[in-house]
Amino acid sequence: MKGMKLHHIGIVMTQPDRVQRFMEKFDLEEDYTEYVEAYQADCIFMRHREDDSAIELVVPKEGILTEYNNGKGGIHHIAFEVEDVSKVREEFEAKGLKMLEERAVKGAGDIIVNFLRPRHGEGILVEFVEKIKKM
Repeated sequence: MKGMKLHHIGIVMTQPDRVQRFMEKFDLEEDYTEYVEAYQADCIFMRHREDDSAIELVVPKEGILTEYNNGKGGIHHIAFEVEDVSKVREEFEAKGLKMLEERAVKGAGDIIVNFLRPRHGEGILVEFVEKIKKM
């Protein structure tokens, strides 16, 4: 995949009261937060002031993510930014590999996303992110 670059690391945090403590311990600043209906979760993007790398805390309200890692949460996925999520899906499907969604879904902020199934990512859930172009 040409032009792919690291976008963020996603961490499921099933206990919302731990979010602020996590941010304070690592001197992280909130970039933005948005509820993502498709995953029934608040997605909080944050950065360290000395680095442009992003961390996404996924705080599920209900649904399957509340049970992630036996309800304890933890590192959930790695995300790469690509120019066209649909083309990435086509490339994988041509190799017989499946994505989680038939079509990319709206993510937090101005992005659409899709995930490669972990069995095709050597056990790692890999997310592909496309920035939505503003008109």
